[in-house]
Amino acid sequence: MTVTDVSPVLKLTDIRKNFDAVTAIENFSLDIFPGEIVALVGDNGAGKSTLIKIISGVYAPSAGTITIEGETVTMASASMARAHGIEVVYQDLALADQQTVYMNMFLGREPVNRFGLLDRGKMISDTEKLVQELDVRIPSAHATIRDLSGGQRQGVAIARATHWASKLILLDEPTAALGVAETAKVEAIVQSLKTRNIGVLIISHSLDQVFKLSDRICVLRRGKQIGIRKTSETDKNEIVSMITGVN
Repeated sequence: MTVTDVSPVLKLTDIRKNFDAVTAIENFSLDIFPGEIVALVGDNGAGKSTLIKIISGVYAPSAGTITIEGETVTMASASMARAHGIEVVYQDLALADQQTVYMNMFLGREPVNRFGLLDRGKMISDTEKLVQELDVRIPSAHATIRDLSGGQRQGVAIARATHWASKLILLDEPTAALGVAETAKVEAIVQSLKTRNIGVLIISHSLDQVFKLSDRICVLRRGKQIGIRKTSETDKNEIVSMITGVN
């Protein structure tokens, strides 16, 4: 099945975002399909993070529509985005350093048993199952976040997003602070998300990473959408010229 055979998990139509007199995003449209990785690229200040915040409910768009699996939605908050099956992994991770991996996996959404107590057994078993499926190499579900390496922490953050996301994961520079080996490990985890039929939108400053991971590349420049290319049908030179405006 190709992406054209199915409905997009996310459809953005003519999205605009103004901050007072400043237009941060102008007439942006994009479809993301299940099992597809779309890279969002552009220089600093292009509007990439603003767009992620619109999709994840942090900012309301000034104009335009957000459609999820055919239903037009109002993304008024981050919790509303999560309710629609959208999860975000930011560069700063938003993990609780003093807590264990399994507690982080369920942070704010902890299951309870029939006595109203934390169901630690379920949290631990679900965590162990997922980190094994995604090949996140951590000592155990009981490990404390502060004792993990940067790559392991990022793996946990992506695993948590995968556990809760039913439709879309947004990745904002997921490997920017990592070394070469840890970056490769996180990239492998991101690639494995395709088999889970989840749509992925990734912001990355690394064109090597973009060409390795993505199915399509969307270019932003100063808040304007310059174009979308199939990764297999373009090259770095074209993408760089789209980003910079210099031929």
